[in-house]
Amino acid sequence: MTYIIAEAGVNHNGSLEMAKKLVDVAKESGADAVKFQTFKAENIVSKKAPKADYQVETTGNNETQLQMIQKLELDEEAHAVLVEYCKKKGIDFLSTPFDIPSVGLLAKKMGVPRLKVPSGEIINAPLLLKVAQTNLPVIVSTGMATLGEIEAALGVLAFGYLGSKEQPSVRQFQNAFISEEGRRKLSEKVTILHCTTDYPAKLEEVNLNAMLTIKNAFGLPIGYSDHTVGISVAIAAVAMGATLIEKHFTLDRNLPGPDHRASLEPQELKNMVDGIRAVEKAKGSFVKGPTPAEVLNRAVVRRSLVAKAEIQVNERFSENNLDAKRPGTGVSPMLFWEYLSKSSSKAYAVDDLIED
Repeated sequence: MTYIIAEAGVNHNGSLEMAKKLVDVAKESGADAVKFQTFKAENIVSKKAPKADYQVETTGNNETQLQMIQKLELDEEAHAVLVEYCKKKGIDFLSTPFDIPSVGLLAKKMGVPRLKVPSGEIINAPLLLKVAQTNLPVIVSTGMATLGEIEAALGVLAFGYLGSKEQPSVRQFQNAFISEEGRRKLSEKVTILHCTTDYPAKLEEVNLNAMLTIKNAFGLPIGYSDHTVGISVAIAAVAMGATLIEKHFTLDRNLPGPDHRASLEPQELKNMVDGIRAVEKAKGSFVKGPTPAEVLNRAVVRRSLVAKAEIQVNERFSENNLDAKRPGTGVSPMLFWEYLSKSSSKAYAVDDLIED
């Protein structure tokens, strides 16, 4: 089954109570996991860093990016509360670490089952290395990245998973990536997400086919992190082979904050999960053959050889006295020409099934 992550992100607006409500919504939607973001603002954004255009559109330009995200932090105590709350509700707690201390917090203290590398950190080798050194499975989002950058990131992860004692370097990362053991580790640990880093992402810039390019290039499980409006693209990604879907959601798109506007509301999230589960049922296997229902319908909609005119005993079958009509319980019309060389062993009335 597709692993569905309801991405709460920072849509809690710094409120633990709102974060718990987001957990409730994720659980009620049928998602497998709810995911937050773990960071210390001053570790990831400089005082002079500008906001992204979409952040200016949603939160104005009266504060810096640092000031904006400082209000969106969840401290260690809040993390612990949410982990326990998720256990109580029966949904996986996940979070994306944006700095090295946050990796340790999630892996060692919060006991998360896997980590997520966001698109913006795919070139952050020290963070990638620390993630791999936890030995946890990892989800790697690839928005803005080239295939070469994805390969370089996988090299860092392979190096970390192998526990190499060599000095980290680009060459060592490359060696780890091409090694048989390194590739085995990656296949065991890594899921790669196709992603378009824009909020919301334009349909003409989604390029879902690139997800298959990533799969073919690296032979790893693939998924899709969806930033488009609505749910159709996420459902389509599952039909194309995504094993994991991540989608932002909010309690209300009109709430203040950078990500609410590009997020699903609760009923939309449930609709997406329901749509994905329906597609999973419809995908089936790679075997082409009649289903049990089709076997029953064959007799109704297929045809059999019948008498087109009255046929006497020992009369030769011909195009003038043979036809093909429903039901499909008799001789297949595929044998029509073979019967033209035969004679009837019995008499037939018009529309009788041929039994010879």
